[in-house]
Amino acid sequence: MKYVLIVPDGMADYKIDELGGLSALEYARTPNMDALAKNGIVGRVHTIPDGMPPGSDVAALSIMGYDPKAYYTGRAPLEAASQRIELKSTDVVFRCNLINTDGEHIVDYSGGEISTLEAKELIKALEENLGNSRLKFYPGVSYRHLLVDNAGSVDVKCTPPHDIMGQAIFDNLPKGENEDMLRELIFRSHEILKAHPVNLSRESAGKRPANMAWFWGQGYKPNLTSFAERFNISGTVISAVDLIRGIALISGLKAPEVKGATGTVNTNWKGKQEAAIEALKTDDFVMLHLEAPDESGHQGSLSDKIKSIELVDAEIVGPVIESAKAYGDYRVLILPDHYTPISLRTHVGDPVPFLLSGTGIESANAEFNESYAGNADMVVKAGHELINELFK
Repeated sequence: MKYVLIVPDGMADYKIDELGGLSALEYARTPNMDALAKNGIVGRVHTIPDGMPPGSDVAALSIMGYDPKAYYTGRAPLEAASQRIELKSTDVVFRCNLINTDGEHIVDYSGGEISTLEAKELIKALEENLGNSRLKFYPGVSYRHLLVDNAGSVDVKCTPPHDIMGQAIFDNLPKGENEDMLRELIFRSHEILKAHPVNLSRESAGKRPANMAWFWGQGYKPNLTSFAERFNISGTVISAVDLIRGIALISGLKAPEVKGATGTVNTNWKGKQEAAIEALKTDDFVMLHLEAPDESGHQGSLSDKIKSIELVDAEIVGPVIESAKAYGDYRVLILPDHYTPISLRTHVGDPVPFLLSGTGIESANAEFNESYAGNADMVVKAGHELINELFK
């Protein structure tokens, strides 16, 4: 049996007036997911436990079968695992976003969707000017980077920048233990980055500069039980983002890097498709994580969200499931990790729709969208238990 888990990040949305009261998923052309739903079942699942933040870190742990209440220690340390950063048990890791600011407000959490190559130069400048025996900056992908503090604390409130776009910087600065140090880093980073040649070049080209570092998602080194031992299966995870790849590597799954995978609507869709098809030759479980719908939601781009959903269907779902079918028995589970509504431009912890189809799954002539799932009989309240429906 081949098992495929597909996660279009942030795909779920509310009804949109501009689309005649449909969600982006309902409006988008998705013939492959439609066919799977017609021959499978659709329900809804609570990927975010009560009282926990509605982030991809919490939701991804749930989807991969790990109870976030037992395993979650913060987002950044999961990303550190993807970068193979060796952490001591006392190290505190922060996500370090390169953001765009007008000096008073957070304008863009992604620094104008800065390229990885440009960002590497900016993080290098931060390391040279702000790094020391206690603090070390590590470059990642696009705007997503890390800061390791070997004498830090997790007892500080830090707000994800994608939750506060357009809001005042001073109203959202870190609050708690070591807040003074983190605030100083934020303001000093602005002085360093706003005059950096990379940003001056971006401005001259009409692009937003990535002119400030913003810290959040802090946590200690996590410890996940082996995925292979729990489910008696070998597997590969395909994703552009360090968070998902980090969870995979900590749990003992393979996580190859796909050249040109950016996490945006302009990612290397073909490369991800080919990586998954190649993995199916040797592994029985393949997970594909597609960040583009989420990024489109944060940017408030309805056209990109619809486009990204249609690309997930055409470039990923169709060819990958056809490849899985070629081996005989197969099952596929498709679900977003959380809502990222266009109207809110941030994550929401509502239960999300899921689609389960393939060998041994009785056809319910279902539809895969938020409205149908909202009226479905099957509701999984403990999100980390849903993966058992794929494997049983």
